[in-house]
Amino acid sequence: MAETKTTWELPTPLEVRDVRVDSDTVIKLRRHGNPNGKRLVMSHGNGLAIDLYYPFWSLLADEFDLIVYDLRNHGWNAVGNIESHTIPTFVKDHDAIAAAIDEAFGAKPKVGVFHSVSGLVSLLSPTHGSPYVARVLFDPPLCKPGRNYADFEEAANRTSKLIRQRSETFRETTELSEILPFIPQFQQLMPGVADLFARTTLRKQGESDRYELRCPRDFEAQIVEFASIYAVLVDFDTYVCPTKVIGADPLLPSAYLPTLELSGTVNVDYDFLPEASHFLQLEQPQECVSTMLEFVKPIFEG
Repeated sequence: MAETKTTWELPTPLEVRDVRVDSDTVIKLRRHGNPNGKRLVMSHGNGLAIDLYYPFWSLLADEFDLIVYDLRNHGWNAVGNIESHTIPTFVKDHDAIAAAIDEAFGAKPKVGVFHSVSGLVSLLSPTHGSPYVARVLFDPPLCKPGRNYADFEEAANRTSKLIRQRSETFRETTELSEILPFIPQFQQLMPGVADLFARTTLRKQGESDRYELRCPRDFEAQIVEFASIYAVLVDFDTYVCPTKVIGADPLLPSAYLPTLELSGTVNVDYDFLPEASHFLQLEQPQECVSTMLEFVKPIFEG
């Protein structure tokens, strides 16, 4: 009997709003889920797109008011100049978007749910998390000075070199989706996610028949190259909203950058998912939701 193919069909957003974060850049906010529910705000990791996380956030759509957005030069957003494609600019965007959400969709308490670099960006914000009643951060790239820092920097340099060697264009989206299962860090993806990955991170290249990366490879590599500079600046003692970090399995080889094990940190609620890599929301979405809601629901209900 032929194996049934899993296809993730993305829903049409209930609303789309443009947020101008500077004179050259517009970020597209999209609303999904239940507008009468508690609000979750979501963004994604470097080089990816929030639509890729649909297997995760679709599990929340019946109950929660979901506001999702892509980082600048990612996903639904147009590609601008590489000079402003930096972590400090991401931080400014993050703060502008938090304010714009209440203006666009009405003010109510919101929980930020961020993966990887968007989690790091939230931790670096000078607001110290104050726009949110809580945050859940999936495997943000964090490190400390010393040996951890050297390992982190080495991994970042290795990763950025690999990114710059990637193909920039493809004849079909399947040209990318068929490669992913053979790449070690993507071997644990849920069924159908490789296809979703290609559809959400590629777009038609102008008038040609080829597809190009929505976030160009040099843009993605630039963020990785400077990640170590900012990853040491996180200070959990400064945050004014409850924060939970859900990490990859610290015993697994890193799929992206070394994971900082945070169980000894007093001011953060830390957990990890056994056998999950850096892309844990694309591998164990139900477990991610369950772990997140154990933390979030008492805050909303309190």
